[in-house]
Amino acid sequence: MNLKKGSVAAHVVMGLMAIYFLLPFWWLLVAATKNNEGLFQSASLWFSDFHLIDNLKVLFEQDNGVYVTWLRNSAFYAVVSGIGSTVISALAGYAFAKLRFPGRNALFALLLGLIMVPATALVLPTYLLMSQANMVDTIWAVILPSLLNPFGVYLLRVYVADSVPEEMLEAARIDGAGEVRVFTSVALPAMKPALVTVLLFSMVASWNNFFLPLVMLSDDQLYPLTVGLRAWYMSAIMGNSGGATFNVIVTGALIAIVPLIAAFLMLQRYWRGGLTLGSVK
Repeated sequence: MNLKKGSVAAHVVMGLMAIYFLLPFWWLLVAATKNNEGLFQSASLWFSDFHLIDNLKVLFEQDNGVYVTWLRNSAFYAVVSGIGSTVISALAGYAFAKLRFPGRNALFALLLGLIMVPATALVLPTYLLMSQANMVDTIWAVILPSLLNPFGVYLLRVYVADSVPEEMLEAARIDGAGEVRVFTSVALPAMKPALVTVLLFSMVASWNNFFLPLVMLSDDQLYPLTVGLRAWYMSAIMGNSGGATFNVIVTGALIAIVPLIAAFLMLQRYWRGGLTLGSVK
């Protein structure tokens, strides 16, 4: 009886948490269907007049279609940073797990410490470095810092240590394979679930990145969606005529999360595998 009560309580708690997390998305979906007046004058969590098509039309025409540029920039930053970060994390994770070199434990301890440092704390020092390299207000000011992913290295190190048998690597070495061949032909295929997990996390982090491009970029043609929508929002707050209205900004925010939802739906089985397989011997 107590077990049944505990199960019911757990389901109730999970239901409440699901509502808590889905409520902002529901508000965003409802708000994107309203015009600017309805956004403030109608019920917040329910539909009024349907203006989604009109909002989408204005969204993609606003400021000569700059939203499409921001969407393309976000996709470019996310793909390049995600792939680059995954490659670097795979190499470093494999090295920490399977190779023996001086200072390995100290470097890994330093890596664990970096996971605890908030990314925002590193933005200003990164800006100074990029300024010295004359990379401020370029795409590299956003991409290069995003290539370093301490959590991705940690995740892949744990996964490789538990899921890539040492005997398999030794057998490849006995057959004459060099370390590069061992990594690419033996270890890398076994790392696929964890690689997809790191790729997904890295792309989502880059897609949602706000503070770094806000500090690094001043050219609106280089903005990602996060910074571009913020610029529209500030313009709307100031009441600039001809600027984007709040309903258009909300619609832009809704469109911005569609690629993330699609990515999670397509890669969720790899994501689950990457999180669980590496912890089971």
